[in-house]
Amino acid sequence: MSTILSSGTRSNLRALQEISSLMLLSQKRLATGKRVNSPTDNPINFFTAASLNARAAQLNTLVDSSANAIKTVETASIAIASIEDLVATAQTIATQALQSTGSNAKVTGTVTGLTGSSSIAFSSGTDTITVGDGVTTATYMDATPTVQEFLDTVNSTSGLLVKASLTSDGRIELEALSTNSIIIGGTSSAGEKASIGLVAGTTTGTLNATRQGLAAQFDQIRAQIDQLARDAGYNGVNLLNGNNLSVAFNETGTANLTVTGVSYNSTSLGIPVASTGTGYQFQSNTEINAALTALTGTLKTLSTQSTLLESNLSIVTGRQEFNAAMADLLETGADDLVLADVNEESANLLALKTRRDLAVTALSLTAESDRSVLKLFGI
Repeated sequence: MSTILSSGTRSNLRALQEISSLMLLSQKRLATGKRVNSPTDNPINFFTAASLNARAAQLNTLVDSSANAIKTVETASIAIASIEDLVATAQTIATQALQSTGSNAKVTGTVTGLTGSSSIAFSSGTDTITVGDGVTTATYMDATPTVQEFLDTVNSTSGLLVKASLTSDGRIELEALSTNSIIIGGTSSAGEKASIGLVAGTTTGTLNATRQGLAAQFDQIRAQIDQLARDAGYNGVNLLNGNNLSVAFNETGTANLTVTGVSYNSTSLGIPVASTGTGYQFQSNTEINAALTALTGTLKTLSTQSTLLESNLSIVTGRQEFNAAMADLLETGADDLVLADVNEESANLLALKTRRDLAVTALSLTAESDRSVLKLFGI
């Protein structure tokens, strides 16, 4: 069956259909921003872009995880810096205590806790304390040494096997630093400790109240260090309270880092008690100097841990930056495969509209020509 349309009209109609289809495609690309919206548009580009975007999403998740890890490490680092400040304050307190005169209480008193009690009055001018087989011996040339002199002499003895300290209730305590027994004036104790009680009426002098107060302040610092270390957690992980932190760097978990935590408190950091328990209220210069030595060691420990945390922080930060850059690269690659060029599509749409207008005009002219021909035949 033949058509009543001329070939020119059919050509113009086909051109209008093609232009309409192309305009719809350009409008879709402009609306979605993509030139590949489904596998039918371009299966290779579509599925490749989907794979790249999937990996980019995984890497972005790892970037977020690294950010959380960075905050956890930074919290621990900040806490260590604060503990270092507190330790420095403790050093100041101990140094201030050294500037105050030690106790002038006399050692005269009664030895207790020994098998067969004996008296220590140092009246002969030379008295000795012997530990074990006599390796450690302390000799006093003063008939009535002060508590400070007594403690300093015992604690400064070469090859120290015994420690002399002042208890919180003002008693001198002698403690063997091994399993040996203590011998005082020829009498040995059954255990490792012997106490010398200062008896009222036979003792002169008092404990130094300034040193006692400073010792109490020192222990307040210890308590603050304990509290600070307990509060150094972030999102449930506290690297100063024994927790470890694991950080994954790739999608399979084959690249990772474990930041090993520590259990920090005043005791584990080696900071001695000054005013309670086994503390001796800073009445002895030996005790204060030992505390200062311990604090120096504490600062070294903190510095080492701080350096380790900074090293781990650099690793996590570096991998976070790499993963973020890699995710951006993957997303850019995926976009290159599927995104439309808005400028190009806009220009195409404008050109198609012009072509459509021209095609419509051409169709109109063709139709007019056809009508003129028909008029010749009186149709």
